[in-house]
Amino acid sequence: MSETEVTTAPRPLLLADGRPAAQAWSLDAAMKHLNHGSFGAVPSGAQERQNQLRAEMDSSPVVWFPALPQRIAATRVELAAFLEVAPDALALVPNASAGASVVYAGLPRRRGGEIVVTDHGYGAVTMGAERLARRWGGRVRTAKVPLDADEEQAYEAVAAEFSEATDLIVLDHITSATARRMPVERIGAEAQQRGIPLLVDGAHAPGLIAAPLDGVTCDFWVGNLHKWGCAPRGTAALVARGALRERLYPLIDSWGAADPYPDRFDQQGTVDATSYLAAPTALDFIERTWGWGTARQYMDDLAGYAERVVGAAFAELTGASSTVDVGMPIPGMRLVRLPAGLAASRIEADALRDRAARELGVETAFTSFGGTGYLRLSAHVYNTAADYEHFAEECVPVLGEWARAAREQPDAS
Repeated sequence: MSETEVTTAPRPLLLADGRPAAQAWSLDAAMKHLNHGSFGAVPSGAQERQNQLRAEMDSSPVVWFPALPQRIAATRVELAAFLEVAPDALALVPNASAGASVVYAGLPRRRGGEIVVTDHGYGAVTMGAERLARRWGGRVRTAKVPLDADEEQAYEAVAAEFSEATDLIVLDHITSATARRMPVERIGAEAQQRGIPLLVDGAHAPGLIAAPLDGVTCDFWVGNLHKWGCAPRGTAALVARGALRERLYPLIDSWGAADPYPDRFDQQGTVDATSYLAAPTALDFIERTWGWGTARQYMDDLAGYAERVVGAAFAELTGASSTVDVGMPIPGMRLVRLPAGLAASRIEADALRDRAARELGVETAFTSFGGTGYLRLSAHVYNTAADYEHFAEECVPVLGEWARAAREQPDAS
């Protein structure tokens, strides 16, 4: 929870005309949307802008595609301003995992081929690191970071895995399964001193953290604009600084391959890039309607309230505290411990997510770490306290029944 515990429900945000914020999104009214952190939700205005761009593309593709690189380059300038980075450092990619794959494809082995990751890493990004290590003839070293580790403890756990054989460090800015920060600033400074490239997976950072790269020393950083930024799906930033960025190329060769970084990413044949071009519409909508500072504060206050309300419901059900100390908390997301029997593995967590959507009418995130299941709460401006109160009152008792039934199942072995 944030430093100041939220004990009262934040007042809902409204649109300029007094309507509820949710009315700017075309969300399924029959579903409670409590998992903005996974895929985001696109405001109707940004959806309309993307549809207009698609219509323009389809009406005259021979005009559209030759002019597209220039339009993407102009969009990069706008998105770079939002992230507060130099436009010539930013390339656009479909998602954070794609950005990580670009880095993996471009880096040479220079030392012993070892890659350092953590046990909090996003699965797809970690699997890419493992594949690169095999190609290098090296190995992946996994730093074990306790869930409640503070900045110093997390730093020491990661830095302890560095050696003369380390060729790359992959570190989450904000972890997906455990909703906590990692000490990217300190690790970045240490990596630079040792001459080890650092890739920061900032998938959740854009929109959730103002100026996310401020104070972060890294060679590569990737972040999704289609999460907290509310851009259309398939919009992410790859930020590369230093000499190694010239080794980065799109995963698909196209006519821009001879151009310098990041221009060569602007031309990708017949790829539908309308999500990129519509992204500023989503970012500008939040800024014009509430201001990003107000939006972030509301999201954090609401997530704190949700943690208290839902956590209290689970505690009343189980008789045990569901409060989770994540060591380095972040705004906008919280963890609540689930009753034993639920989400002990990633596969079980995903199955629970699907069942909750199907049977309870809620979109939410269940995660697993160290054999323990968690509910990851995330909030955006269209959410209200009533969403989480509904979950506490209607869904928590059912989850308790599912947990009891799972514990009573005979051991399959």
